[in-house]
Amino acid sequence: MPARFLVVFDADSTLIRNEVIELIADEAGRGAEVAAATEAAMRGEVDFAASLRSRVAQLQGVPVASFARVLARVEPTPGAQALIDEIHDRGGVAAVVSGGFHEILDTVAPGLAVDVWRANRLVAADGALTGVVDGGIVDAAAKAAALREWATHHGVPLSRTIAIGDGANDLQMMAAAGLGLAFNAKPAVRARADLVIAGLDLREVIPLLP
Repeated sequence: MPARFLVVFDADSTLIRNEVIELIADEAGRGAEVAAATEAAMRGEVDFAASLRSRVAQLQGVPVASFARVLARVEPTPGAQALIDEIHDRGGVAAVVSGGFHEILDTVAPGLAVDVWRANRLVAADGALTGVVDGGIVDAAAKAAALREWATHHGVPLSRTIAIGDGANDLQMMAAAGLGLAFNAKPAVRARADLVIAGLDLREVIPLLP
């Protein structure tokens, strides 16, 4: 049976309050440098894939065991669970596509009852990160492709899809969706979104659900 609608979230600074790559970089003592590079990427000032590879290179040597400390610092955005529960109550699908990492999202997403998610994967060897991303990067084009793929899979027309994001790499999926929402967003994203959510509580999206 087809779903009634599909909502696709960005993860970092949208569904969760944190930028996970910065939390992991803190474990290597490189949080400040990585945070500055992340900010530039989210503003759209640099190529996302190239920026992500250079930031992940800064994570070389971080023990995989430190992910437990990172997960303990991850905070869902206020209203995240209430919004996802309402999506399900109305017969919709909740999805996440992230330029972040499966190593964290594989715990966070099911904890919030997200139905499907996609992110980058980090290469590890001998219990530590190698500083390399495994496979292709989940960039702006990949995010838009995921939204289209999930809509097709669940029998949802694009007109009944909603994309919620904050950074420049969310713009393509926001444009592909029936409704593109800027949440906690950079100026360039607010300027191009269909609607801007002014507050920092995802419950504000509930009145916009089909």
